[in-house]
Parts: sequence; C-alpha cells; structure tokens
Amino acid sequence: MISNQLINPKSIVIVGGSNDIEKPGGKVLKNIIDGNFNGDLYVANPKLDEVQGIKSFINIENLPDVDLAIIAIAAKYTVQTVEFLAKQKNTRGFIILSAGYSEESHEGAELENKIVEIIESVNGSLIGPNCIGLLNTNFNGVFTTPIPKLNPQGIDMVSGSGATAVFIMESALPKGLTFNSVWSVGNSAQLGVEDVIQHLDETFDPETSSKVKLLYIEKIEKPQKLLKHASSLIRKGCRIAAIKAGSSDAGSRAASSHTGALASSDVAVSTLFKKAGIVRCYGREELATVAAIFQQKELKGKNIAVITHAGGPGVMLTDALSNGGLDVPAIIGEKAEELLTKLFPGSSVANPIDFLATGTAEQLGNIIDYCDNHFENIDAMAVIFGSPGLFEIFDVLDVLHEKMQICKKPIYPILPSLKETQREIADFQNKGNQSFPDEVIFGNALTKIFNTSLPAPENIDLPQDIDKQAIRKIIEHSENGYLHPDKVAELLDAAGIARVHEKTVETKSDAVEATKEVGFPLVMKVVGPVHKSDVGGIVLNVKNIETVEKEFDRIMQIPDAVGVLLQPMLSGTEIFAGVKAEEKFGHLVLAGLGGIFIEVLKDVNSALVPVSENEALDMIKNLKAYKIIEGVRGQEGVNIPAFVNTIQRISALVTIAPEIAEMDINPLLGNSEAVTAVDARIRIEK
Repeated sequence: MISNQLINPKSIVIVGGSNDIEKPGGKVLKNIIDGNFNGDLYVANPKLDEVQGIKSFINIENLPDVDLAIIAIAAKYTVQTVEFLAKQKNTRGFIILSAGYSEESHEGAELENKIVEIIESVNGSLIGPNCIGLLNTNFNGVFTTPIPKLNPQGIDMVSGSGATAVFIMESALPKGLTFNSVWSVGNSAQLGVEDVIQHLDETFDPETSSKVKLLYIEKIEKPQKLLKHASSLIRKGCRIAAIKAGSSDAGSRAASSHTGALASSDVAVSTLFKKAGIVRCYGREELATVAAIFQQKELKGKNIAVITHAGGPGVMLTDALSNGGLDVPAIIGEKAEELLTKLFPGSSVANPIDFLATGTAEQLGNIIDYCDNHFENIDAMAVIFGSPGLFEIFDVLDVLHEKMQICKKPIYPILPSLKETQREIADFQNKGNQSFPDEVIFGNALTKIFNTSLPAPENIDLPQDIDKQAIRKIIEHSENGYLHPDKVAELLDAAGIARVHEKTVETKSDAVEATKEVGFPLVMKVVGPVHKSDVGGIVLNVKNIETVEKEFDRIMQIPDAVGVLLQPMLSGTEIFAGVKAEEKFGHLVLAGLGGIFIEVLKDVNSALVPVSENEALDMIKNLKAYKIIEGVRGQEGVNIPAFVNTIQRISALVTIAPEIAEMDINPLLGNSEAVTAVDARIRIEK
C-alpha cells in the first residue's frame, strides 16, 4: 500500500540534512527547497539548529508530528530512527536514501527486514533503501540532478536503479520530455516496481493522470502483478515502455527438453511484456525515444511520409521504417503534381518528399497540408529539418508547432542540428513539443511501437470439452519425472489434443502383435532416451514384420531403452508445441517449426498461459517459417485453426495441471486436414 503521506505529504523531515550539498542529505534538502515545497519542512541533525535556513532539531524527540521522513544517515542508526518516527511522530511515509542493507551483507538484510516490519506495523510506506528518492509534482525528494520539468501530463518513471533513472532523464530531457513522477525503488524492501504500477493503476484518473509510463526493471519479483496492472493501465489508455536488464541470461539452466532449452527466463520476460502490451526497449536512448513518440498523436496506420530537405537522412529513415515493417509508399497522382508546383524546381514528392536545402517554412507547411488532407495513403509524417548554420529556423519550427496542433495525422519532428539550432529547438520544446535528434533511432522506435500488440483480453475463453477429472486423476497418481508414454497419451486424450494411434511394447512378440492394430507403413521409436534421433532410436517407413523384428532387437540395445513405440507413418509438415513452467511467471506455451529444425532454427514464439485465440494465431503468423506452415511452392500447408486449437488445448491442460513442468509435442504433423501429435513427452514436478 502506498500511503498519501508518502506521495503528498503536508510535512517532511530530512533526517541527516546537511549544509553540504555534495552529500545526499544536503542535496535532497536543497532540491526540496528549490522546488518550493508548500508544506512544513524540518531537518533532524544532532549538531545544528538550522540547516540551509530550515529549522533543525538537535534532539529528534522535539520534532513535531511529520508525514514523511527522508533518511540520509548510516544504516546502523536507521532502525531506531524509523521506529521512533513511526510510533512517536505518526510518520507513515519513509524514503531511505542510505546504502548498507541487503545489497551489501546478511546483517544489512536483517536491518532492512526490521525496518519493513516496523513500517508495516503502522500501515506505512517505504521507498528504498539504497535509492535516489521520489520526485513528483508535490516535492523534489531526490538527491540528484537534473530535476526535470514537472507536469501532471508528463511521464511516470519507475526504476530499480537510481543512477539509471538519472541517466534516462538525461536522455529524455533533450527531447523535450517532461515528468510527472520519478520513483527510484532501490532495494525494493517493501515497494517494488510492480507495487508502484499497481498504485498507478488503482489511482488512475483518465482526466488528470499521466498516460505514459517508463520502467527500468532489474528483477521481476511479482510478474503476475506487473502483468495485471500494466495491461489494465494500457486498456485505460496508457502507454508503457520498459527496459528489463539482464537479457543475456548467461546463467540459463540446463534443460532436458527442447522447450526447456528454448524457454529462458528472458523469453518469459518478453512474453509477459507482449501479453501486457508493454513496448520492450534495450537502452536509454531507445526508451526515451519511445516515450517521446508516445506523447504524439497515435499512429493509426503503417504508411509514413518522410519529409526532408536533406537526401541522406531521408533515405536512412526510409530504410529503418521499411526494415521494421512500416511502409513509405509512393505518392503519385494529380494532387502530387499540384504540390510539386508549390516547391522549388528539382524537388521531389515521390516519398521521401525532398524539398531541397533551400526549402522554406511556407513550402513545409504546404507539404504537411497535402499529406494531412489530400494523400489518403499517408497515415503520419516524419519531418527531418536541420541547418548548416547559414540562417535561423524559428519560422520552420513555428510552422511545425502550428501543424502539430491542428493536423489530424501525427507529425514527428526530427531535428538533428543540436548545436546550430539549439535556441530554436529550445523555443520549440518550451511550447510543449518533443523532438528527435536521430532519424534511425526514431525509425526503429516507431516500428517497435507499431509492432507491439495490444494487451491480451482480461478474460480468456479456453476449450470447454476437456476432461478435467481425468487430467487431475492422472497427475495425482503420478510421481515426479517423465510420464510413461501411455500416461502421456491419456493426458492428450483428456485435453482433446489429436494424436496418432500408437502402441508401446516391451517384447518382440508384442511388437509383432501390435502391427495388426497400427498397420503398415509404421514408425518405430525408442522409449527411454530423451533425444531419440540422436541415439538412432527412430526408424521410419517400416513396411513388414521382418523389419519390425530386426529393428526391435537393435533399438532395445540402445542405452536406457525400456521399450519401443509403434505408430502409423503419417505425412505432413513437422511443427512443434511445448510448455515450460517458469518460476513466478507461470507456464509458457511455445510453438514453431518442428522436427530437427527446432534445434537448428530455434524459430519459436511463446505466450503466457492462458493463451487466447488471437495470441495463438499471432504466435504462428509471426514465425519466420510461417510461409512453410502456410504452404509454399505447391507444398501442402498446415491447418492453421487446428494448430491454434492445439495451442489453446495445451494452455488449458497446464492450467488444470500446473504440476506439468515441461512438455514437448515434437513433432506435431500438420496438413490441410488436421494437426496430430506424433511424439510427446511430459515431465511432472510437484
């Protein structure tokens, strides 16, 4: 719970406040004074009765009741200070700037736990410890600079790292971005990124709340909470972008199945962001650029007009947009010819629209008007305008400002001349505009936003014709580890997942007898080893009894072989679906091209359970191998609705049986008629 005393205090005490503004206790006090905090401000300092002109209490017992304490003293003194303030001075908001807690030692972690216990006993709220503080439109409770321009419609930023929060602001401010709040959660002893997002969701007002949220996350402790409240905010009209540090996952766990090897913790992060509708970024410049795009009118289509007076940047932006899936369509026709007459000779309106280095503000206004009103195949405009230093461009930016207010379509101003037009850009941004210094970073960011899906539905319908009782009975009577093939078959049947008719045998005579049921041609597979093809444990297109007997003897000599599986020989495209339980996140369902190609191409997409019909379809359509699955060069394609249905049934199965830790169906054989499970493995972990 985030208390009102934390975010909108009527009184603040800086414990450890100092006259030395190069120390956290001195700098945070200066920032609060400079921010014109309109409540009562005090200092607790055992040596001074006045600090930076603010009354200081040498004896903290003489301090009046106070809503918020910002603490900048050594860790070893904080427990007794927090306890006194919480229980004697009715303090309910705490920001601990000091380090020396769980990030340093076991003893520090114990101090941190005691502090949280005390604060929670009075229903208080804690930011930190080991953080830069909290900044909002009520008070500048941070010990760092820069202090950004504050605006209720600016950005809400929540960061697990104080230094990174500062660096993100350094990237954002030159683009004209303003902030509503900056939360540096530090060690997240009580409140982490997910808890702040919950608060922003539960207090969201569509009329007054900021609609842009930026996150820097070092560790996702409560993924389901993040998913719930981030997607809720986006459904309410917010836009969220995030960096999750540690994407390389160098310490990924060894896994016995294809799914386990492919479903790393970072895959889980990307999958969660996708389900929530969060734009995932990988650097500060990208994050700040995405935020600046969020502040513009929403892009409704994929066709962009690139308007430039410099050929090279226009070409580079066109490449970035095109490579990311947006279009820069040709502009032709009567209105295009008409526009050309309003430009200098040598100009081009083909798109990019190049109106030359000598182009004027009036010409730019004409181009924008034609794109907004006459070119129906244009959805937005990216305007590149710099200066070689020969003349000022105030008039150009005034036109841009005016058109950005009145045009129906988004206009993205790319202003690369940061030195030569510094005054003009500052004037442009002071009117409430944002701008972009680099056309390629902008283009990549715009395509990333365009390609980020909306949040998955809050309530997802899964197939209903599933035998839940049968599934639970099998799970409850199973031990940890891989299930016997017969039990795997029973689970697939209970979930309604189509599979080949098969028989598992342990003797040669049973193998011969099984051929009467399975029929020829058939496939023989070893039971026991994980990767059957690696040990020569698969024989295809067996057509007679003699081969069955011969191959049975050979297969049973394979190390760890405990039996042989017989299946009819089917034809179709080999595809794949699987499941991996990821700690705290829940189950990931993966799908892609199957057979041996899964190891070579690793072309899989994933979704967090439960998986909606649209999510399953997106997983399939966004595969690099989708053309193969769809059918190419006369090859029969896969029944896409059947593939979608299989993914949803797998999602339903693990929802009913969360004890399923890993599951591979590889291959699924898909043709135009059906999708059929040929080989499946399921591992239980209770």
